[in-house]
Amino acid sequence: MTKIILGLPKGSLQEATYLMMRKAGFTVSSGSRSYMPTVDDEQIEARLIRAQEISRYVELGMLDAGITGHDWIVENGSDVVEAGELIYGKQGFRPVRWVLAVPENSTIQSVKDLEGKRIATEAVGLTQRYLQANGVKAEVEFSWGATEVKAPELVDAIVELTETGSSLRANKLRIVDTLLSSTTRLIANKKSWADAGKRAKIEQIMLLLGGALAAESKVLLKLNVRTDALETVNAILPSLHAPTISPLQTAGWSAVETVVDEAVVREIIPRLKQAGAEGIIEIPLNKVIP
Repeated sequence: MTKIILGLPKGSLQEATYLMMRKAGFTVSSGSRSYMPTVDDEQIEARLIRAQEISRYVELGMLDAGITGHDWIVENGSDVVEAGELIYGKQGFRPVRWVLAVPENSTIQSVKDLEGKRIATEAVGLTQRYLQANGVKAEVEFSWGATEVKAPELVDAIVELTETGSSLRANKLRIVDTLLSSTTRLIANKKSWADAGKRAKIEQIMLLLGGALAAESKVLLKLNVRTDALETVNAILPSLHAPTISPLQTAGWSAVETVVDEAVVREIIPRLKQAGAEGIIEIPLNKVIP
């Protein structure tokens, strides 16, 4: 039996990752101080590691695969296989951004104004490459945390990760530029990816995680409708393909099922009712596999 060692992100992404793994069909559990979570799949051995480090350990072969941000792959310059993109984060299902931010009253308006200035960030390599690409020389120092509070007393600017921008605004900082947009990725070691058994397992994990994420924004609608109103109802219903229509035992009636975006349900249910639909049921989904 083929086994893989899978790196899971410790910290801000941990809870969201455990939730996505559970929706994908893998239950992950760990003690508060354990770095070796258990997974109810005998083919997976998990390790709980900071997202900043996962791509390095995957590249070195200490992990067969791992879940981490694209930003840390770039920051570490890791030579790994990106098996797939997983768009989720600590606060929602959107990309995160590394941004250049300064105090609201700062005279800095663009990257060119950073010449000779001091910048604090956890992403030192990313920031240095950004400055070099713009022909700017500035001092970049590693920040061990609480980066937002360091400007303006300790540094002139920061490069920080943001998902909503609320923390920056709370600290009276404004965004000057975006260095990188990033999403979560499932990555693999190149030798592990070349191993047919390990690759099959990694691809299975990616397929199920992708299905779990796709289901986050969708629901299943089930309803009954008179056959003579089917055309009107079908015109209202969006779907992945065409709705599934089955005749009911009662003559002249059909059952309709379709997967729709949850965001439109509140708009279309009243219209479906007006069109003659009855027994409308909305069902949450765990996975949607295209």
